Amino acid sequence: MKLKEDMNPLLLQVFRSVVWVCSFITFLPWYFLSGAGTNLDRARRVKARSVSGRPAGPYRATNQAGGIHQKLVWSLHLGVDTLDKVMVHGATRFPERDCLGTREVLNEEDELQPNGKVFKKVILGEYQWMSYEETYQAAVCFGSGLAALGQRPQCNIAIFCETRAEWMIAAQACFIYNFPLVTLYSTLGGAAIAHGLNETEITHIITSKDLLHSRLKVGSARLVLITSCDHIIVVDSKPTSWPGFPRGIMVHNLVAVQELGSRPDNMAVARRQPLPSDIAVIMYTSGSTGIPKGVMISHSNIIAGITGMAERIPDLDETDTYIGYLPLAHVLDQIKKGSKGDTSVLKPTLMAAVPEIMDRIYKNVMTKVEEMSSVQRTLFVLAYNYKMEQMTKGYRTPLCDSLVFRKVRSLLGGHMRVLLSGGAPLSAATQRFMNICLCCPVGQGYGLTETCGAGTISEMWDYSTGRVGAPLVCSEITLKDWEEGGYYSTDKPNPRGEIVIGGPNVTMGYYKNEVKNREDFFVDSNGQRWFCTGDIGELHPDGCLKIIDRKKDLVKLQAGEYVSLGKVEAMLKNCPFVDNICAYANSDQSYVIGFVVPNQKQLTVLAEQRGLRGSWEEICNNPDMERDVLRIITEAALSAKLERFEIPKKIRLSAEPWTPETGLVTDAFKLKRKELKSHYQDDIERMYGGK
Repeated sequence: MKLKEDMNPLLLQVFRSVVWVCSFITFLPWYFLSGAGTNLDRARRVKARSVSGRPAGPYRATNQAGGIHQKLVWSLHLGVDTLDKVMVHGATRFPERDCLGTREVLNEEDELQPNGKVFKKVILGEYQWMSYEETYQAAVCFGSGLAALGQRPQCNIAIFCETRAEWMIAAQACFIYNFPLVTLYSTLGGAAIAHGLNETEITHIITSKDLLHSRLKVGSARLVLITSCDHIIVVDSKPTSWPGFPRGIMVHNLVAVQELGSRPDNMAVARRQPLPSDIAVIMYTSGSTGIPKGVMISHSNIIAGITGMAERIPDLDETDTYIGYLPLAHVLDQIKKGSKGDTSVLKPTLMAAVPEIMDRIYKNVMTKVEEMSSVQRTLFVLAYNYKMEQMTKGYRTPLCDSLVFRKVRSLLGGHMRVLLSGGAPLSAATQRFMNICLCCPVGQGYGLTETCGAGTISEMWDYSTGRVGAPLVCSEITLKDWEEGGYYSTDKPNPRGEIVIGGPNVTMGYYKNEVKNREDFFVDSNGQRWFCTGDIGELHPDGCLKIIDRKKDLVKLQAGEYVSLGKVEAMLKNCPFVDNICAYANSDQSYVIGFVVPNQKQLTVLAEQRGLRGSWEEICNNPDMERDVLRIITEAALSAKLERFEIPKKIRLSAEPWTPETGLVTDAFKLKRKELKSHYQDDIERMYGGK
């Protein structure tokens, strides 16, 4: 969607004429030198075909010549079929290259917020790096130390920790020594944490000092729930003593365990190498739809998933830098104002982000655009619309990139060449904005924990929006008819149905949950595993997939219309007044309602314009404010082409932000509908007239 060009029509025509003349003069030499024609052909080619010739599939990726891959791909390098071999491969090929980088914390300060709360802000220094060889040796010593503490091969061990280098070192140690690694979100509630740790019968937990005291230990009661735990390894180096724990539980520092492991007698103990079919990870889901389920992921599952994703990223090699981060909290909230952010210092080339991050960047930049002078705003809009036109033709705009969008691109360090979005639908407006202003391809991916995060990724030269690309070379997709929702593989113009993913990346199933395994997984006559996702997809003629619905997200209203709540939320999150939104409906009612976390800056300005005064909570609870925001949201919904019955008829503004800590969203900022429904039960009854 183009931005509105608010300027004198005559000047606009002059500008377009100048651009046309410049383009005409430079087009031919630029066209042949840049390879624009090749990129356009790549974008238009058929990327997947049905192996069977039937509209239901299965669909597999095509090669550059247009032929279907006859076999799904299992591994990237011959013989590297387990994760310990991946680490050895990297340390052997690139022993001195940087592997893991962590910014040094120089200082911490308390910063008073406008609402009276005090947040701890950090001042960070430069990145301190460990080489591949150093990382490998640190992992071997840690794994040896764990074995000396009684951890046995093919016996589960848990990691409950934030995103940090020690997490990766601990994980590599477990892969090397064949300790199945149980992972849990650090934002899960106490009952969910205890469930995962008890179900897997762990004896050793790897965690951080903060999580040990805040999530695992309340007095000593929380640890009593973990019946089998003998050892806790804390990744922080200080302090050296940990008083107040139940008798029989020993607490160690990571460094101390590494020192124990590095002793010659412990290093001499032979380790049992994993097989490709051995469990590498038991990954517990976010628990957004109930009790978290532990997904059993083998070494070969992860290798296959990595292989599929690596093939889809062009020119991926050892010169790339990937940034891993805590979603939202670390990137946007914890660094002191005036200090350089992680991306500005690291200058990464690759990044994966959830749509929540991209939506915030989009809204923040567009707010800044509105605050520009009329001349600056006009130039930005003209450059934006011009670049969008050129992108649809497969062309680049180096002059606009360097003169107009350089400052926006610098938000992510200025060197980003591939940005991947996953975890939730990315709106077309946000995807188009990121493509244009960040001057790099923004690919949407689709995958689940049950498929190692791998399923599809859009190709980097495909600038279409709203689609998640073609199947990866490690997987194939079929569409299963869903009669209740009215989706069939025989639908015209495109086949539709529940997405079922098959391939070597499909995991081994849920830990100790045979009922769900029978419901969600099956093995075909060729021995290949398949997973029924519950998502509804539509396959386009070029083989690209579009997610159009979700079985659990679909609500039938009283009059018979079906509403996709996820679709409504994705469309409305781009509204400047919305930081987050939960759409709600049930079959006893004829309309949708919404719970909105409003943007504080936008709502405060609106309140001032209306002459309203009061605290943030009083502004949010003001009926006039709710009516105004509902009107604005309705206009945004109509612009996004939502049907009338999909647009919330009533809303409730929430002064309380939804964070993983409040338990209302997951670590990837997906809504937890069960918790939200419980949290707002009284409001739901009021908005539905007490019914």
